Amino acid sequence: MGAVSSGIAQEEQAFAVAWRSIDGLRIRYATNGSGVEKVVLFSPWPESIFAFAPVWGGLTKQFEVLAIDLPGFGQSEARDDLFAPQKMGEFIAKAIDAFDLTSVHAVGLDVGAPSVLFAALARPELFRSLIVGAGASTYPLAVEGALKSMIEAETLPPLNAVEVVGRFLGSIRGYAVPRFVRDDYLASYEGDRLTRSAALVRAYPKDLAALAPRLASIKVPVAIVVGRNDPYGLARDAALLRERLPNARLDVLEAGHCVWKSGRPSSSRS
Repeated sequence: MGAVSSGIAQEEQAFAVAWRSIDGLRIRYATNGSGVEKVVLFSPWPESIFAFAPVWGGLTKQFEVLAIDLPGFGQSEARDDLFAPQKMGEFIAKAIDAFDLTSVHAVGLDVGAPSVLFAALARPELFRSLIVGAGASTYPLAVEGALKSMIEAETLPPLNAVEVVGRFLGSIRGYAVPRFVRDDYLASYEGDRLTRSAALVRAYPKDLAALAPRLASIKVPVAIVVGRNDPYGLARDAALLRERLPNARLDVLEAGHCVWKSGRPSSSRS
C-alpha cells in the first residue's frame, strides 16, 4: 500500500502546476518534459489537466508537454463569452501565443475537440497536427443520450458536481482514479461552475453549424480517436468528421467515452 501511495504522490508532483494570466484570465497549467516536438493538451469535461495523469509520464519522456485547463474548466478562471467552441478556439490560439509556441501537436478531447478545430482554422501556422475526439464536431449533431438531452433542454437545471463527477468516474472501466484526481475534479466544479461550464456544449448547434462548411479547409493533419462504445453516440460523430476532413485518420478504440484513460487498441482504423 505504501508503494502505491508513493507512486500516486509522485504522479501528482510530476504535473508541476502553475498559473498564468492569459487574455485577462487566471489560467492553470502544467508543463514538463523536453524534446523537439511540443504537445499541448486541453482538459476535457468534467475533468481537468489531471485527466492526463495516466499518460503524463510517458508523454513527458518523449516530448515537451504543456497541459492547460481551458477557461471555466478545471480550475481556470471562467468568462461567459468563452463558453462556445468558436470563442474557445480563439482563446486556444491566444494561449499558444502566450507560451511562445508554434508548430505544436494539439490534443483537444471532449469539449476541446471542436474548439481546437476552430483554432486550426483561424491560425493554422500554430499547429503541426491535431488529435481530437470524444467531442461533438459535426453538424447536424450526431450525439445521443445524456449529452443530447443537455444540449436540447429548454432550461438546464443546476448540476451537482458530486453527483455528476461521481457518476462520470464510475463509468470509467480499467482505470483506478487516484484520489488527488477525483478531489481536483470536485474542487474544479464546485458551486455553479459545472452548470456554468455546460454552456459550451449547449452552444454546439450554433457553432457546429458554422464549422461544418469550413471543415474541408482544415489542412493540418488530424488524428481522430474515439471509443467504440461511447455512450454519447460520438463514434458516429468521429466517422462523419473523418469523411469531412481532407487530411485525417480515424482510430476507434475498445473503450467508452474516456479514451484518454481506458482505451485499448482496436483493428478499426481509416
